[in-house]
This record gives sequence, structure tokens and C-alpha cells, in this order.
Amino acid sequence: MAVAIQKLKIPSIFSVIAKLSYSRSPHNNLHYDSSVADNLVSVFTQQPNAAGPELNLFAPILTPPLVESVLTRLPTWKLALSFFQWASDQHQYGYRHNCYTYNTIASIFSRSRQTTHLKTVVKQLVESAPCSFTPGALGFLIRCLGEVGLAQEAHHLFDEMRVKGLCVPNVYCYNCLLEALSKAGEVDLVEARLEEMKGFGWEFDKFTLTPVVQAYCKARRFDQALRVYDGMKEKGLIDARVCSVLALSFSKWGDVDKAFELVERMDGQGMRLSEKTFCVLIHGFVKEDRVDRALQLFEKMCRVGFTPPVSLFDVLIGGLCKSNDAQRALSLLSEMKQFGVAPDIGIFTKLISAFPDRSVITKLLEEVLEDKEEKILVLIYNAVLTCYVNEGQVDEACRLLQMMIQSKFTDVQMDDFFKDKRLVFPNAASFSIVIDGLLTNGQLDLALSLFNDLKQFVGWPSVLIYNNLINGLCDYDRLDESRELLRDMKESEIEPTHFTYNSIYGCLCKRKDVVGAIDMLKVMRACGHEPWIKNSTLLVKELCDRGRAVEACDFLDSMVQLGFLPDIVSYSAAMGGLIKIQEVDRALNLLRDLCSRGHCPDVVAFNIVIRGLCKVNRVAEAEKLLDEIVVKGLCPSVVTYSLLIDSWCKSGSVDRAMSLLSKMSEEDREPNVVTYSTLVDGFCREERPDDALLVWKEMERKGCSPNRVAFMALIYGLCICKRPSAALHYLREMELKEMKPDSFIYIALLSAFLSDMDLASAFEIFKEMVYSGFFPESHDKSYPVVMDAIDKFSKDHRTSSGMKVLSEEGKLPTHCLINVGL
Repeated sequence: MAVAIQKLKIPSIFSVIAKLSYSRSPHNNLHYDSSVADNLVSVFTQQPNAAGPELNLFAPILTPPLVESVLTRLPTWKLALSFFQWASDQHQYGYRHNCYTYNTIASIFSRSRQTTHLKTVVKQLVESAPCSFTPGALGFLIRCLGEVGLAQEAHHLFDEMRVKGLCVPNVYCYNCLLEALSKAGEVDLVEARLEEMKGFGWEFDKFTLTPVVQAYCKARRFDQALRVYDGMKEKGLIDARVCSVLALSFSKWGDVDKAFELVERMDGQGMRLSEKTFCVLIHGFVKEDRVDRALQLFEKMCRVGFTPPVSLFDVLIGGLCKSNDAQRALSLLSEMKQFGVAPDIGIFTKLISAFPDRSVITKLLEEVLEDKEEKILVLIYNAVLTCYVNEGQVDEACRLLQMMIQSKFTDVQMDDFFKDKRLVFPNAASFSIVIDGLLTNGQLDLALSLFNDLKQFVGWPSVLIYNNLINGLCDYDRLDESRELLRDMKESEIEPTHFTYNSIYGCLCKRKDVVGAIDMLKVMRACGHEPWIKNSTLLVKELCDRGRAVEACDFLDSMVQLGFLPDIVSYSAAMGGLIKIQEVDRALNLLRDLCSRGHCPDVVAFNIVIRGLCKVNRVAEAEKLLDEIVVKGLCPSVVTYSLLIDSWCKSGSVDRAMSLLSKMSEEDREPNVVTYSTLVDGFCREERPDDALLVWKEMERKGCSPNRVAFMALIYGLCICKRPSAALHYLREMELKEMKPDSFIYIALLSAFLSDMDLASAFEIFKEMVYSGFFPESHDKSYPVVMDAIDKFSKDHRTSSGMKVLSEEGKLPTHCLINVGL
């Protein structure tokens, strides 16, 4: 082993490891050379499936500091997850995660918004692999959960760690928990935790009470928020942050005047809002159409010495334009010069759009002529182009752009509006605006023509223009041209982005070109780009829809070999495709393989395989998958149970189906009308109509309204159980709900009444059927039943006269009359 490690050029285990961040590892007394972590990162990146002899060499030297260091260096959360799971499995070498490795992976998941994996790690921590936490480490983990809205999980974790003796929470832990709960608006839990802290006799500081104020504000319980605020004020705990929280909350809920009053009060107490809070409040005031207050706050912001950013001018000018105060908006534009803030195209676009007659264009151009600022002049014309495109006048935008191009070379013929205006030569943004408009309008060839003009007159286009054109070509399946543009990009030393490659990759997937897609994946892997899930899933679904599920599975295997982890949606589509071509065992093996490789299939994936097993009458195996779903911490859906209930009913095991219904109730899964209808049908097939009616009544008691299919299942079932009178009762109830039955319901009732020797009732059903326009063709299975009924009706004195009436009215086919002698 030592020789192998030396071959990898891994320094000695006793070298010094690089110092890591204080927030996660203030604990390093034993150090390692950072090159060990670098080598491990390199090997793991090449072997993301955690398999291979080189990777196994590192298992004996694993320590929490080394694992933490590797986790922070891995480029994606997926690799971090795979490495964390691999490290978790190295028990035979004595490795165990500690609080700092847990916090590192939690921080990675929190930053990348991977809430499912974060919840899984927390569950593992408290259930299967517990370890002790310092109060500071627990506080950090709780904040990670709070950042992604997992307040309930933070609440549960806090209690579990305390009850199991894994941590003794202090004030800091409670404050972190209060912060997480307040962000999620869990005001009742905040109050409960505050009472706990009172019980310990702890003094509340501003870090405790500020989240309480925030929680009350989120719940719109402003009176309680103000009471806490007043209490903080008495103790001298008020700072700019808690005032900002209140002001921002008032603004968010539309109470602009209260928010402004609070800002004024802060002024009187010598407290000042931060620049960010000023900006957020001004945005909020404008959103509430209170531009007056927004302008007052803007003036206050300027007085305290902040330089307003261009985005703030943008929102204020937009608000003024919306309220038809375009003159004040122009005045604000002039103020921008005093602050040295250059206007952007968005501001000019809002101003130009605010004047329907475009009169403001003249004013804007006159100001620029005085200052001779050509860059501003281009911005104004670009804003005009944007307005044309936004209003659907793409042809006008093209015409203006052509005038701008020609103005540099020849005397150009102007239209009436621009003939006395100074034109300026367009820049790349000018072309981009019009090209995007043409692409949106479906004028791809004209967009390509302008693209060539751009290269000729301005220089190399931006990566954005290339991307939009390549995407447009791919949308129209012009793959060769898109590849030509890609080559053009590379020759121009413009680096293609993930969007560039994914546009072409998506086109290949739509074409079902597996070889081409894999080749593109190889290029993307070399460039460090990830394929979009939607494209890979599309290819898998397209292949499966055409019976090429095995080829779809091979494609997914190729993705894994290239270092990409396909999404569970892609795998679900592949499993569905395998089942469609009767490859149920292969679909089941694929599900098992996913679980063994650390993937977490969702309920939808399990349902697909369960459906496949049920179709081939392997219901017992399907029910084992239900147990597996629960073991993995997933919640079986109503669809899961309904599939199994349907299969047990069809196989004659309706009591087992009923046991699953009871299980649904225990797990708070409300059965739907499909579930109940299936059980009704199952009991009727077993000739247990009373049980079927009990299920029906239970459905109604639970407030689940029967639909047309449910009614027909019950009526048909009662008929085959020789209960035609009860069936007729539900037919009438169905009709009262304005639902029409299919023809087979009439046939079933007709047959049941005839079997019951109730000729009068049978004839009434027959008449309803005929008058409804239902009459079977001679090749239908029900045709002999109807002909037998007609024969009986014609011969019986109670119904023969009625048959003659039907005959005279022309309601019966001629061949029927001949057969029975009418």
C-alpha cells in the first residue's frame, strides 16, 4: 500500500494540512499536508462513483479534518455528496464523521439549496450515526437549516440533540433556532422557545429579541412586535437592525406611512438606515405606488451621504413614468449627472415608453448634442430600438438600425421623425436588441443576416449573441448551422458557455441522436459543463416512447461513465420504458442498482416499478416495494396504494386490498375516488355487494364525491350480484347529478332484471336505452342479450303493446323487427 501511495505522489500523512475556515474547524491540532486533500480530490473527481483501487488507498488515512478539507475543495455539491457517503462507509478503518464534517456538508447543501439531501444528512445524524456537537457547531447547523427554510427540521434536530445528550444547548443555540423559526414565520414555536429560555432564567439580549420581532412582523401581529420593540427600547437594546426589520415589514405589508414614520423616529434617535435598507424600502414604496414617500426617502438617503445606485434611479423613474409624472422623471435624470451616475438603457427605455408620441426622444437627443456624449447617444437609440421590439414593431427596429449603419458611410434617406436628428453608428448591443427581436418573431434568416453585418461593421459578437442564434437554430432543427457557429466562436477565441453546448445537446436529444449526444457530452465533460436534465430526460423519454428503452438505459450508463449523474426523472422514464416492452425484471434491477449506488429514488420512480409488477401479477413483490418506500423515509402516495389495491382486487384478494385501505388511514393518506371505486368493483367481483355498499358509504362519509366512473362501477357490480333494484337506485342518483352512463350499464340492468324475471322493469330500462340512442350493432357482444329481450317483450302481453309503439316510432332497427315478427 505504501508503494501505491508513493506512486500517487501523496505526501506523508504527518505533513501539515492547510488551515481551514474558523466557522467549521477551530479544532485542528493534528495537521496534514494540503496536497493529501488535493490528491484525494483529484482521484475522487475521476472516480465519482466511489469505486476503484486508487480511491480505496485513501480509506486507512481518513480523518475528519481531511474529509472536511476535501469537501470544501470539491467543485459541485453532487461530488461532495458522493464523497461524504463514501467516507461514511469506511467504518472498517475506524473512520467516523464528527460535528465539523457534518457542518461542512450541511453548509454545502444549504448554499446550493439542496434541501432533500440536507434533511437526509440531519436524519442520519440523529438516528443512524449520532455524534456529539458543541453548542457553537449545533448553532451553525441550525442556521444552515434556517437559510433554506427548514425550520421544522431545525426545531426537531434541536430537541433530538438535547434529549439524546449529544449537545447541551446554550443561549447561542437558542438564538440561532429563534432566527431559523422567525425566518419561516413559525411564530408559535418562537414563543414556545422563548418561554423555555425564561424558564432557565436567561437574560434576553438583542440577538434573542430581534428574531421575535421579525416573527411577529411576518405574522402581521404588529401590536405584539411593537410591544417587544418597546421592551427592547426600555432596556437600551434597540439598534438600527431591529428598526429596519420593523420598517421593512411595514413596507412589505403595504403600510408605507408607518414604515416612513419609523424611519423618521430613527433619525430622531441618531440611528441611520443602511444603504441596502434604504434601497429596499424605496423599491417597496414604489411597488405600493407611493412614489411621493419613495422620493422623500431618496432625498434623506442623499442627505446622509449615500450615492444612489443606478438601479434606484431606475425604479424611481419607472414609478414616476407609471404615475404619468414624466417631467419629474426627466428632472431626476438630470440629477443623475450631479451624482456622476450614468443612465442605462433601462432608464431611457422607461422614459421613451412614457411618451406615446416619442417627443421625449427629441429632448434626450438635444441634451446629448450639447454635451457631445456619443456613448449616451447610442444608449438612447438602443432604448428606441428596445421600445420598437417590445411593442412588436420589429420591422421599424430593423429600419432604424439600417439607418444607423448607413449614416457612417452615405447620405441615408431618413423617415420623417429622424430626418432632423443626429444619428450615431450602432454598437454590438444595438445589433443584439434587434437580433433578439427577430429571433422572438421567428425571423431567423434576417437575424443571421444582421449577425453578419455585426461582424463586418462592429467586430466579433458577444457570447450572448452567439448563444441566442445557436439556440434559435437548434429550435428550428438547423443543427449543422449551429455547429458552424460554434466553430466560429472557437476560432474567434470566444469561449462557449454551458448554454451554448446545451442548446446543441438539446437539439441532438430531440433528434434522438444517441451517438451525437454522447459525443457532445464528452466535449462538455472536457470543458467542465453539466448537461441540462431536461435534455437528457427528453432523449430517454423519446427513445422509450419508440420502444428503445434498452438503448435509453445504455445512454444513461454512458452518462455515468463520463462522470455525469443523471436525474431520477431520467431513470424513472427509463424504467417506465422497460416496463412498456415487458422488461419488468430489468426495470426492477435498475431501481435496485440506483439504491445501491447512493441515489434516492422518489415515490414516482417506485410507483412506476410497482405498476409494472402489478401488471404481471407480481403483487407480493410490489407490496415489498411499498415497505421499502417507508424504510427509506419516503411517504407512499395515494397512487402507490391505489395500484396495489387494484391488483389485489383483480387477483381476488379483496381483503388484502382492504387492509391497505386501513393502512392509508393510519398514515393520513386520504383515498381518492379511484381507490374507492376499485374496492367497490373488487367486492362486487367477489359477489359481496353488501361490503361494496359499505365502502361506498364510507367514501361519501369521508366527503369524497363519486364521479361517473365510480357510479358505473357500483351499478355494474350490483347488476352482476343480482341486485338490479339497488343498481337502478344508484342510476337514478347518478342522473340527478347530471351524469350520463355508458350503454353497457343499460345492458347490465336489462340482463339483471330479465334474470330476476322482472319483465316490466326490464322493459322500462330497454325503453330508456332506445330513447337515449343506444342500440348494439350485430357484431357487439351485447347484441344477443338485447335480441333475447326483444323476443321476450314481444311475446309477453304486458310489454308487447309497448314494443309495437317503439316499432311505429321507428326506434328499433328493421332487422330486429323481422327477427321477432313485428
